[in-house]
Amino acid sequence: MDLKAAIKNYQFADRAKSELIVCSQLVTALGSFPENERAGGRRMLIMSMEAVRAELQMALRSTEQSGFRRSTDLLSEAISLVESEQYGPASLRISEAITGSTTVAQASWQVLNEHGLL
Repeated sequence: MDLKAAIKNYQFADRAKSELIVCSQLVTALGSFPENERAGGRRMLIMSMEAVRAELQMALRSTEQSGFRRSTDLLSEAISLVESEQYGPASLRISEAITGSTTVAQASWQVLNEHGLL
């Protein structure tokens, strides 16, 4: 991987990880919402997750890294699980999506480190 690609991959991966971590925290929190607040919270969470999925799709188109494809697919599964109020399994899928983005970041980090940029 060349230096330019490593920088781009790392930037996308780092941002994706951060956004996915926030999604995971929100999914966990949603389960503890009072019943009368859960429907609105679920709608907002799904909208947020869809925005993160769009970011992952942009990262995939820009970098063609398979880790972003995996993260996108797993986040899509998590969205479906949230829609059906299965918050535990949704959280697990998001954790797996974080791993997909972390894989991209790690490969990029190695190249950046070799060039003394990290």
